[in-house]
Amino acid sequence: MVTDSHLQETTIKAELQQAVERRRNFAIISHPDAGKTTLTEKLLLYGGAIHEAGAVKARRAQKKATSDWMEMEQQRGISITSTVLQFEYENCQINLLDTPGHQDFSEDTYRTLAAADNAVMLIDAAKGLEPQTRKLFEVCRMRNLPTFTFVNKLDRPGREPLDLLDEIERELGLETYAVNWPIGMGDRFKGVYDRREKKIHLFERSEHGKREAIDTVVELGDPRIEELLEPELYYQLKDDLELIEGVGSELDLDLVHAGKMTPVFFGSAMTNFGVEPFLNAFLDYALKPGSRNSTNGEIPPTYPEFSGFVFKLQANMDPKHRDRIAFVRVCTGKFEKDMTVNHARTGKAVRLSRPQKLFAQDRESIEEAYPGDVIGLNNPGVFAIGDTIYTGQKLEYEGIPCFSPEIFAYLKNPNPSKFKQFHKGVSELREEGAVQIMYSADDAKRDPILAAVGQLQFEVVQFRMQNEYGVETLLELLPYSVARWVDGGWEALQKVGRLFNTVTVKDSWGRPVLLFRNEWNCQQVQADHPELKLNVAAPVVAGQQPVEL
Repeated sequence: MVTDSHLQETTIKAELQQAVERRRNFAIISHPDAGKTTLTEKLLLYGGAIHEAGAVKARRAQKKATSDWMEMEQQRGISITSTVLQFEYENCQINLLDTPGHQDFSEDTYRTLAAADNAVMLIDAAKGLEPQTRKLFEVCRMRNLPTFTFVNKLDRPGREPLDLLDEIERELGLETYAVNWPIGMGDRFKGVYDRREKKIHLFERSEHGKREAIDTVVELGDPRIEELLEPELYYQLKDDLELIEGVGSELDLDLVHAGKMTPVFFGSAMTNFGVEPFLNAFLDYALKPGSRNSTNGEIPPTYPEFSGFVFKLQANMDPKHRDRIAFVRVCTGKFEKDMTVNHARTGKAVRLSRPQKLFAQDRESIEEAYPGDVIGLNNPGVFAIGDTIYTGQKLEYEGIPCFSPEIFAYLKNPNPSKFKQFHKGVSELREEGAVQIMYSADDAKRDPILAAVGQLQFEVVQFRMQNEYGVETLLELLPYSVARWVDGGWEALQKVGRLFNTVTVKDSWGRPVLLFRNEWNCQQVQADHPELKLNVAAPVVAGQQPVEL
């Protein structure tokens, strides 16, 4: 006999399964200047989320990069913070997580990849794999993320496509499968051959790539090719296809989903060549939202209770309201506006009354969300990066560790009348992970110590302190380049006694951190004190939260 509760459970599970089937979630990773922001814009263009590249369907349709909303990003022409862009395409709900390309913001990218189900690795056709691309790919490998490769800038002179495939296989240990193949390169780049459909896509350039490229689709043996394409390019295409069909790997989606094979696409984001074929293939090949590891084991997305985790915090997205937003990846169940959830770290109940759909800086209220979606929640100091929220049985998802910082500086406030604004700015920027904050172990020294991966993070903090909090600040650089967390905390540190060639500070959680001038000093201390266990990254401990220092 089928009970009402069983029927309701079956209905909920079917609703969740249908929602999961429609979701696709991915992050874009690349070296700076590979064209990541441009590709993001063009995906939005084809997805109908914007009418013209560089313009948003919003007030005044400002001419700016949609994903680079922060004033400093627009001034510098670089991405320095992750953004979330959600749009519908071909009956699918797409959550696009745009990440910073600059190496100084690797930590923000790392956190964003924790919320992604797939990664798109963008490569400049002329440069191939670059240092930052390799570094970010290693993060994808650690998480076994399916990685799709888009070889960009085919409208400029570049390396041979076969050389690029060989480089990916040789250096990253990934099998490759070319989903499409370029026809020509540079000024002679005419389009791509889609191996899925066995059709040639010939493109006409639109005005500066602002609108979708006009696409002429013909079969490989169509007699019109002789008129549409130069014979030399046509015969070169046939030779290339014969070669890759003969010696290339077969597409294996199991290997793709395990992060061991990368489908490769060729195109030009600037001219829109190859963007739409990539988007269509991605929807078919990408991994849908799946199970997540938690303190209760692997939890499938169709688990009926709601759960999610905070992977990013952002202050002052709306300068008029000085708000703070927590970015939450929905992992299981159905999210509903005004629902009350449990906060795993604090044990408190939290009502989520103003959830928002995110589109770079723009937001709109939402009523519901499903696994794979990213929602924005107002954060009056309640959430920290890595927090789990849930209904039903308690669970926590894996924490997000911090990178080990490499440069350090006191942040000083030269104007005592700005003390409150200074303290608020430091506190909020620490919360969102813009930079790590440490303090001297000597309580008499109250100036916070900025601990960063790169110099640009310092510049961002000073710019935002001035721009968002009205506080001018000064930096006093410290002569250290290595940070190590002490395993066992203050008790373990006291047991070893006095240490040379190091200084002790405390992080935002009040835990001891040793700063060294260089790696050699660090190794020397460890050799002198083998009982002292040091960690490269800050340990993530459930239930802990930053202390007011």
